[in-house]
Amino acid sequence: MPLNAKALGEALHEDLTLHSTLCRRDAGAFQKAIQSGQEVVVACTQEQRLFADLGQQTEGAVSPIRFVNIRETGGWSRDAAKASPKIAALLAAAHLPEPEPVPTVTYKSTGRLLIIGPLDQAEQAAALVSDVLDVTLFTQGPGNAGGAQARRHPVLGGCITGLTGWLGAFELQWSADNPIDLDLCTRCNACVAACPENAIGLDYQIDLATCQSHRACVKVCQVAGAIDFTRDATAQTERFDLVLDLRSPTATPTFLQHALPQGYLRWDGRDLGTLLKLRELVGEFEKPKFFAYKQKLCAHSRNATVGCNACVDICSAEAISSDKGRQQIKVNPNLCVGCGACTTVCPTGALTYAYPSAMEQGTKLKTLLSTYTAAGGKDAVLLLHSQERGQALVEELGRAAQLKLAHGVPAHVIPVGLWHTASTGVDLWLSAIAYGASQIVVLTTQEEAPQYLDGLQAQMDVAQAILRGLGYTGTHVQLLRATHPTELDAALQGLGQTRQKTPAVAARFAVAQEKRSTLEMALDHLIEQAPTPVAERPAAIGLPAVGSPLGTIEVNKDRCTLCLSCVSACPASALQDNPQLPQLRFIEKNCVQCGLCATTCPEDAITLQPRLLLAPERAQLRVLNEAKPWACVRCSKPFGTVKAIEAMLGKLSGHAMFQGDALERLKMCSDCRVIDLYSAQNETKVTDL
Repeated sequence: MPLNAKALGEALHEDLTLHSTLCRRDAGAFQKAIQSGQEVVVACTQEQRLFADLGQQTEGAVSPIRFVNIRETGGWSRDAAKASPKIAALLAAAHLPEPEPVPTVTYKSTGRLLIIGPLDQAEQAAALVSDVLDVTLFTQGPGNAGGAQARRHPVLGGCITGLTGWLGAFELQWSADNPIDLDLCTRCNACVAACPENAIGLDYQIDLATCQSHRACVKVCQVAGAIDFTRDATAQTERFDLVLDLRSPTATPTFLQHALPQGYLRWDGRDLGTLLKLRELVGEFEKPKFFAYKQKLCAHSRNATVGCNACVDICSAEAISSDKGRQQIKVNPNLCVGCGACTTVCPTGALTYAYPSAMEQGTKLKTLLSTYTAAGGKDAVLLLHSQERGQALVEELGRAAQLKLAHGVPAHVIPVGLWHTASTGVDLWLSAIAYGASQIVVLTTQEEAPQYLDGLQAQMDVAQAILRGLGYTGTHVQLLRATHPTELDAALQGLGQTRQKTPAVAARFAVAQEKRSTLEMALDHLIEQAPTPVAERPAAIGLPAVGSPLGTIEVNKDRCTLCLSCVSACPASALQDNPQLPQLRFIEKNCVQCGLCATTCPEDAITLQPRLLLAPERAQLRVLNEAKPWACVRCSKPFGTVKAIEAMLGKLSGHAMFQGDALERLKMCSDCRVIDLYSAQNETKVTDL
């Protein structure tokens, strides 16, 4: 790799000494560094285990050690000679502190394993893991088993009616509906030989659809007494820590979601890596609680009306559900896999990504881009990829480039690893553009759920519409789909063919933890630096109907009765009343386009209009509808609108309960209504006397 220690040192404001054979003759320099007490960054991930072991063996080693890959990400590329700004950026980001700790989710597994599938395959799998796991089999047919079978593990049979849970807490429910009791069965095979229809398999379960009730099996099993056709089916339940499913995913309704629960694995009978992983799942495990939830910001439900359902719809782990009783969502942290898609599509920021936090992600992006620019880099492209398949694909491309089989990662493309590619959205993307990125490219590799791709694309359509509406020409945010280094190489070489318009001055704001605050700061900067002159800009930029967190509402004044039910439903305080006058007021900046107001309105008078208003009125209160107040016929105090009271009188005038004085009381304020009713009751009592 062509490394320029002087140029890198200037970019990082440090005096750098270059050691290129650290894992061999320069190991002493590494040991000396980790004894200094200062933070140490090692730009080699291939030998991470070697350096970690060397650190443990070094006496007096106190320095924290970080690792960063500058080889496959840029050093091994045909652009390597121009990659110093990118390498400096990667090194600078590696110096950032680790994410702040968050609450954790704990799993406890004692190794109780349930294997579901044909009995012969289940026993083969059990033989490979039973030395460390406590195995129980649930037969799904005999498979190709032949001859007598030794009873090595408990075998369950019947019809599975339910399987729920996660690592350490799976619950199997089944109906024991087969005439053969597997606990009493001695596996002598006498019933198999006696059955004239061959309805009994070597899993010792009877195919009742084939059985013709000759009961020859019952006769030959009189000694063991294991077969009883009169036995009632009983519901059974048992708990397990792990599940290995040998059935085809298309043949069973168990766990069909894209992100499977931890501890539930499928095995095709070939990949031994699955069984190795299974053997390691014994003990106590922790993972970060990836999300934080603020119910008061949630636009899911208000007044028993469902509005926004974005997080529930996109979750591929089925970890999010609607809690209608409490009018909020409910997230199961044990099922959550930390993809962050729910936080990406949440318009209000009620769900936020906690590990790493939005502030930490924003600091990383800002550090990468500012260092890259300070080192002389231009037209930076951030390549966001997952830490699993995405990271592996980037590294495969780098190795292919080193062998002269590919171009490699271009000098202006900065790979950024994420826990999951769905964990960032329009707020962080627009912030990155404001910091100076020319493009944000999200690499997808077929490990993402289909709904994630739809959600990301919808967010990108919103971001792109805003940027183009402000005059930032080009494509600034896009999905890149690749499953092979060759595909990735071709796609990356195509980036930068057309120049993207970016802000003339990079933003200095820091990403906030609140999504809306970050989005507003990014919008303010992009609007201020917009290439299109103020006089030539549209009054508002139209945004896509799907996924937009910005917009206004339109109120049909002929229908609206100013009941103000929409005000109580609004989770963002975008809709407000006026305590002094019958008015419906609106702050467009606060509107998240959740639709709760529209679904709540009893008159169907509200429609959503996604847009970004560029005028200052966007942050100001404006009146959407107002009406002449109705004056109480007794005390003249205003207490409603003429339109609403007249509508109520018209609807109730024919009702038997509202005739005469009762109808007249509807024209009174609440206080006068009580006084009038009390006076009428007293007059009635005096008359009776």
